[in-house]
Amino acid sequence: MTRRLHDRFIAQLRTSVREEVAEIKAEGNLEAVLSTLDAIVEEGKAREEPAWRPSGVPEKDMRSALAPGLLQQRDTLRRRVQRQEAENRQLAVAVRAGRRQLEALRLQGQARWQAWQAVHRGQEELAAVLRGPE
Repeated sequence: MTRRLHDRFIAQLRTSVREEVAEIKAEGNLEAVLSTLDAIVEEGKAREEPAWRPSGVPEKDMRSALAPGLLQQRDTLRRRVQRQEAENRQLAVAVRAGRRQLEALRLQGQARWQAWQAVHRGQEELAAVLRGPE
């Protein structure tokens, strides 16, 4: 069973490679593709660490392939959360300052109202005194 799967995979791989080579030949950029391939090979020779190879455990291979991206995404999200929390703190300070200002204005308005009422009462009393007894 495993042998048949292996043979089928190899046959599909050969067919795929032949099709790609034929397509590259048809496009006429075989030289460019081969020079790119040479550059990749040279880059591989310069590496000191061995190339990645599958471990044989698909779950482990997927985790090892996905982990760097997920870690980067987690770090990005953490930075976003920190920025948002900092902005929220600034907004909370601004809201508290606005509330204090509103309270001060309310007290100022209340004091002016009381002063106006006192003046109005004084004017009514003065008018009553000036009119005399009725």
